[in-house]
Amino acid sequence: MNGFVVLDKKEGISSFKASSFLRKIYNEKKTGHTGTLDPMATGVLPVAVGKATRFIDFIPDSGKAYTARFRCGVTTDTLDITGKVLSECSVNITAQQIEELIPRFRGEIAQLPPMYSAISVNGQRLYSLARQGIEVERQTRLVEISELELTDCSGNNEFEISVACSKGTYIRSLISDIGEALGCGAVMTALRRTSSNGFSVENSFTEEEITADPAKALLPLDHPFLCYESLSVTDKQAVRFSNGGELSANRLGKAGETGIFRVYSPIGTFLGLGEIKGDSLVVLRVTGDV
Repeated sequence: MNGFVVLDKKEGISSFKASSFLRKIYNEKKTGHTGTLDPMATGVLPVAVGKATRFIDFIPDSGKAYTARFRCGVTTDTLDITGKVLSECSVNITAQQIEELIPRFRGEIAQLPPMYSAISVNGQRLYSLARQGIEVERQTRLVEISELELTDCSGNNEFEISVACSKGTYIRSLISDIGEALGCGAVMTALRRTSSNGFSVENSFTEEEITADPAKALLPLDHPFLCYESLSVTDKQAVRFSNGGELSANRLGKAGETGIFRVYSPIGTFLGLGEIKGDSLVVLRVTGDV
């Protein structure tokens, strides 16, 4: 079976383990997830199954959205509640204080990736170094926070925010920076991803739901690419395209156009993705189905 599954990942398992679970369910040799979620995080984890793994790199990046809870007055080495406590103090932070700070974290901001992250430095994962007690210099990165709102204040210095952001944004780091701006520190206590790469939590499935009806949870292989224009080719063109050959943009009626296209056979079989460059439709990825 080939396609994409929007898994509602449960707390306590890694993204790799979640992907492996789907490999067994669909009896496929290959699965691959996009946008790693920490074990403590829940929510949207898009997983490619079978031939869909060939197309992961071409899934449009439409940003991500989260809800996150945090506690003020505490810091840890992982920037979340699972880590070793580095500092703790008695505070009484109000919702108004958070509201006043939030505007400075909207828009394009510089963010320092946490040591406990999957980023590689000199060929080594930061989390691997961190587990050895090694901290290395990291470069700040520009990320975009398009939406940031305080959504709950439950008392006891516990708050909830909703965030819409660009790829590569670390919510743990955002919360840590908010805590630093408050002067007391803050640590993430819960994280739920509500959307990623155009996939929404409303259309996600739990492990239990997938186990009960695997076919219901499987989206067609071309689903993530519906934002691209479709293109139907002849039988001969379908064979040539599937073998990696370029097609004439003029013969396809696309002379002078540019961009990525979904390519289909005369009977509607999804053949893959192509991009018009100059006078030709160049193959990006093929399914192998003609």
